[in-house]
This record gives sequence, structure tokens and C-alpha cells, in this order.
Amino acid sequence: MARTLETLLGRRWILKARDRELYYQMRDEIGTVRKFLKEKLGYQVIVNQYLVKVEKLPAKPENWMGILEFSEPLQYVFFCLVLMFLEDKDAEEQFVLSELTEFVQAQCRSEQIDWTVYTYRRHLIRVLKYCVSCGILNVDDGSEESFAREYTGEVLYENTGASRYFMRNFTQDIMGYTNPEDFEQEEWIDIDEDRGIVRRQRVYRRLLMSMGMYRTEETEEDFAYLRNKRNLLQDELDELLDCTLEVHRNGAFLILGEGCRMGRCFPEEHTLSDIALLVNQLIVSQIESGKLAVPPDEQIHMPKEAFRALLGECRERFGKGFIKSYREMTSAEFCRTVWAYMTELELITEHRDDVEIRMAAGKVIGRYPEEFEAQI
Repeated sequence: MARTLETLLGRRWILKARDRELYYQMRDEIGTVRKFLKEKLGYQVIVNQYLVKVEKLPAKPENWMGILEFSEPLQYVFFCLVLMFLEDKDAEEQFVLSELTEFVQAQCRSEQIDWTVYTYRRHLIRVLKYCVSCGILNVDDGSEESFAREYTGEVLYENTGASRYFMRNFTQDIMGYTNPEDFEQEEWIDIDEDRGIVRRQRVYRRLLMSMGMYRTEETEEDFAYLRNKRNLLQDELDELLDCTLEVHRNGAFLILGEGCRMGRCFPEEHTLSDIALLVNQLIVSQIESGKLAVPPDEQIHMPKEAFRALLGECRERFGKGFIKSYREMTSAEFCRTVWAYMTELELITEHRDDVEIRMAAGKVIGRYPEEFEAQI
């Protein structure tokens, strides 16, 4: 049961064409977790001849919830146009790249697309590679690199049929929506909030889908629910996952066991994650020494220059232990990279005049072995 839930929550979907054995396994085992997904998280389960998918929604949008392979808004525009193009294609139907580029050029309203300009081709290539990697498209002949070299370059693609299940189905007409909050409210339209269903699902989603759940004016009622139902939540989650629920005065965190592999977690297995752990260590050291004061809400605010200096101290003290690419970065590039990563994971939040250190930064810190640190 635990592995089933980890797999379903940790992956966008399981495609029959890409992982046949896992597809049948999830299809057969989905019944063991369907009730939990529906009642506690409010998630719909899709099982058909192409895939098994849980339509996962956050309690609130997070920094890391975009498509990390995309770096420009136009890439999202191109991706939506690719999905529109595939709406009229049957599963296993083939098409050539020029059909798609003509469609995108004709339908794109945000700006005039000129495929002779390399920048536009590069954006589309990134989108197409993502579509192939996640199973929306297969490449039957050719390569995107030919399109990168020359706008007349052709590639033969095959529609897998999965594209129709990438976007969630909405129960209301969304054409009148004008801001992201409209989408958040749409989900709860048919649910009676007095029964506590909405609150319960928000709490479970925050615990399972976010870095942490924090007590704020906005989440006061949800946090009260969490504290009152703490033992119940811990027992239920313990049956399904290898995890521990830790509830503090102003925050709550789901700490996964070493054997749990539920999607993206922190720390990750790469150098940038290690650097963030070392930064966390320096933050905790400053708290312990009294250099940083912890306010009643336990959210520490530092001037941006002070946080930039902290990143510089991390590079200066521990840089010899980094891999070559990080050792050779300029100070500005190192600071920008680490800052962006910690913001993405919501270890910090950047405001106009300062940087907010979130409680999650103090939950996990990293240290080099004493003998190694003595050498550097």
C-alpha cells in the first residue's frame, strides 16, 4: 500500500506504453488507496487503457510547482498550443513537425512567431523534448536538432494519446476567470465547508504536497484542525507511508523515512542541495550565537545584503568541498544559483526589502565530517 501511494503521488502518471508492468501493478492496487485519495485529499483517480493518474492539486500554488524544464512564459504558451494541436489527433497518429509549427504560428496570440529566428525554435524544441520525455509524444524519425539548425528541418512524431489527460478537467466554465484565486475557489464550489471537508483536504494537501505547513492568519483554522487531529493524522499517515508528523507552535512538517520515495523531497541527491544544507547550518549557528533573533512567529527576516553575505561565507568556508562547476562559479553566479534554489524550495522567501528564512531551513542542516572540515 505504501509503495502504491508513493508512486501515485510522486509521479505525474504511469503510462502503459512506457512502463507496462508498473501500469498493471498500479491499476490492480489502486483500490487500496482510492478511498484515502478521494476523502482525505479530494483527488480524482483516472484509470484507462493509456495510463493511471491521480489528479494532484496543491492546497495553494507553490514556487516549485511549474514545469521545471521551462524557463520562459512563451514556452508555456507553446506547450498549451501543442496540447491544442493534439486534441484533433488520434492515439498513434503520426504528424510532421511542419504541421505543428504552422499551427503554432497561426494560433499564437501573444506575439508574432518567426521560425527563422533561432530563439523561437529553441523555445519550441525545449517544449517538444519535454513532451517526449513525459510521454505525450514519441519521435518516430528525425531529431529536433535538425530544426535547431534550420527552420525547415523535419521530425516525424507520433501522438501517444496521453496529452488529453495532462490538463485537469474543470467542472465550471473558466473563461471568465481573471486571476489564479478563481481556480482555487472553483474546486470547492460544490462542497459544504461547514462539514469540514475542505479544511481536512487542505491540511492533508499541505502536509503531503508542500515543504511545510505554517501557522499564519490565513491558515489559523487549518492549523487548529491539525493540532486537534494530530494523533489521528499521524496514525493514518503512518499506515500508508514511512513518515513522521512533527507539529510545532508555528509550523508542521511531514518527515519522510529513509525508505520513502514520494516524489521530490529535500534534501536531494546533488551538490546544490548540499550547499543549501550548509547554508542552513550557518543560519542555525547565527541563531545559536544570538546574531539572529527569532521572532514570535519564528519567521526570521534578514536584510538582502546580509543574506548575500551569508551565501558568500558558505562559499568561502566550504567551497573546496564542492564539485568543479560550483568551485569555478563567480561569487555573483554562485549567490544567484543558491538563492534561486532555496527560493524554489521555499526555504526562503524574498520580499521587497529583506529575505524571510522559513522554519523548514532549520529542520535539516548539513555538516562536513570534522576531519574534512579541518582540512578545508
